[in-house]
Amino acid sequence: MNKKAKFLTLMATGITMVATAESALAKKKMEKCYGVVKAEKNDCGDKLGKHSCAGQATMDGDKNEWVYVPKGLCNKLVGGELDS
Repeated sequence: MNKKAKFLTLMATGITMVATAESALAKKKMEKCYGVVKAEKNDCGDKLGKHSCAGQATMDGDKNEWVYVPKGLCNKLVGGELDS
């Protein structure tokens, strides 16, 4: 298998893993909570599309960064907002 094929296989596997994780979190009744993230502790990409990876939040409390929390918890956290 050449490098391009290996890369595409890895990308497809990664996408499948993310989709599976999202589905598993939904079953556990989790929700995205914005505005409560510590720097470098976000779960995935931000609202504005500045990045698409976990751990890339640059400041605490950024309203565009999120983490998964159990449903109902976000509204109880100072600064916590659900995606509108």
